[in-house]
Amino acid sequence: MARQRSRPVTLTDVARRAGVSVATASKALNARDEVAPETRRRVLQAADELAFQPNVLARGLLTGRTRTIGLLTDELAGRFSIPILLGVENALANGQMSVLLCDARGDAIRRQHYIRTLIARQVDGFVVLGDSNDLRPSLTRQIPVPVVYVYGESDDANDLSVLADDEHGARLATEHLVSLGRRTIAHVTGPETYRAARDRAATVRKVLTDAGLPLAGGDPLYGEWSQRWGRHAARTILTAHPDVDAIFCGNDQIATGVANTVRELGRQIPDDISIVGYDNWHEFASDCQPPLTTVDLNLQQLGETAVKHLFAALDGQPTSGVIRQPCRLVVRDSTGPPPQ
Repeated sequence: MARQRSRPVTLTDVARRAGVSVATASKALNARDEVAPETRRRVLQAADELAFQPNVLARGLLTGRTRTIGLLTDELAGRFSIPILLGVENALANGQMSVLLCDARGDAIRRQHYIRTLIARQVDGFVVLGDSNDLRPSLTRQIPVPVVYVYGESDDANDLSVLADDEHGARLATEHLVSLGRRTIAHVTGPETYRAARDRAATVRKVLTDAGLPLAGGDPLYGEWSQRWGRHAARTILTAHPDVDAIFCGNDQIATGVANTVRELGRQIPDDISIVGYDNWHEFASDCQPPLTTVDLNLQQLGETAVKHLFAALDGQPTSGVIRQPCRLVVRDSTGPPPQ
């Protein structure tokens, strides 16, 4: 006699076990905001206890969605791409969706190929990941589904772009140095062609002006995003302005180079000179001697925020404009503890 096949667990079974309606169970399993945390916990626990497996194919046929998102990047190997990608993937997993990742490597032909490929795969939406916090040409007209840009601002005001707030990060760093009693503060950063470098430099100048302080040397020192530039810039600054007591750097690589030269010149960090970096790049910030106070861009959260707004667009509530996500200051030994 043939063995009877067990009946698959349904959403109704999960709802009954959790003591909620089928609609509420569906919202909880799809990470919708309108479900209370305790209710969501009960539904997820019931689904786990029953080993519930949603029928993705059937749900896709009913909703007209494939529950996949296309993520298009220009530089997967870049410093900022992986943390943002982890945030995107984490948010999509919470929403029981998958991601198809395509790296155009800065090549326009490859980018067009991937856009066509992802559209052919019938993805529900796109996340376009930039390789800098700068303007980029909009791709939205070529894409028939919702698009969100992250760490790269679309040049079309009708698009939605989610960016790290460089002005906020620079303000945190500069105000921290001023709060420590530093009065002769220099700024060393990357190429002036980068909007992020210009925005941070403008904010440094404004914060110092509001505090009644000049920028040491009168102007920021623009250069490369490298330790070599940091070493050269530190020697230039301290030769011309030996009274400098703080240096805010445009990234952690520059700050590490600055710290190396400051020590070589016999200055103590942070007693003689406080140093602040930018990016909270672990390989530099934690290994620098002493460890760097730096600005963290919250890149993983940036990816999660982009997906949250993409979900809203998929639900018929699109947003346009620019969202600038606040940064946070991570205080380490290169500035010492903040005043009590």
